[in-house]
Amino acid sequence: MQVLPSGTHLIPGYLDRHQQSQILKEIRDIVRVAPLYQPTMPRTGKPLSVQMTNCGELGWVSDKQGGYRYQADHPVTAKNWPPIPRSLTNIWHELASGSLPPQACLINFYQADAKMGLHQDKDEETFDEPVISVSLGDTCLFRLGSPHRSGRTISFKLHSGDVLVLSDASRMAYHGVDRIYPDTSTLLKNGGRINLTLRRVTKAP
Repeated sequence: MQVLPSGTHLIPGYLDRHQQSQILKEIRDIVRVAPLYQPTMPRTGKPLSVQMTNCGELGWVSDKQGGYRYQADHPVTAKNWPPIPRSLTNIWHELASGSLPPQACLINFYQADAKMGLHQDKDEETFDEPVISVSLGDTCLFRLGSPHRSGRTISFKLHSGDVLVLSDASRMAYHGVDRIYPDTSTLLKNGGRINLTLRRVTKAP
């Protein structure tokens, strides 16, 4: 069994097929209100290979003009993000007991050729709470490092229904998605992978 860094908790098959289907239905309802869009990189304006949207009181966005940030409204529709479904907040409370509630759920959609380079989740005001990631759809090859970009990395697969928790020493670890394995799940009718990342953004009032 592969040994994961301290603070990293992988729960394979945390969600059964029925639970995955129910969450997928809720995500589709969210996307109808807050449609997927393609963000761009700061400085270069190069589009990311993933499409994304958010739910919660705050959403993570990126563009050439404003850079990486959280804001309360969709950058295209200018409407507030839909609320986080209870099915996802329940996962947070089950796996992050005692933590403040999540304020943002980033929804990333990966097509077969999409990737995500190594990065840190560091645009929040507080790093005291964990980051919880839910995988739906096709399997991906996930790469996890340390809080230092030059640190050693390990790679492992995330399957539909898996949940990954990055907390404590791993909260600021560099991580990314190296590839998608097409046709490894039948959850999404046309294939692809959805990643849901629950985060706390602000400090306690």
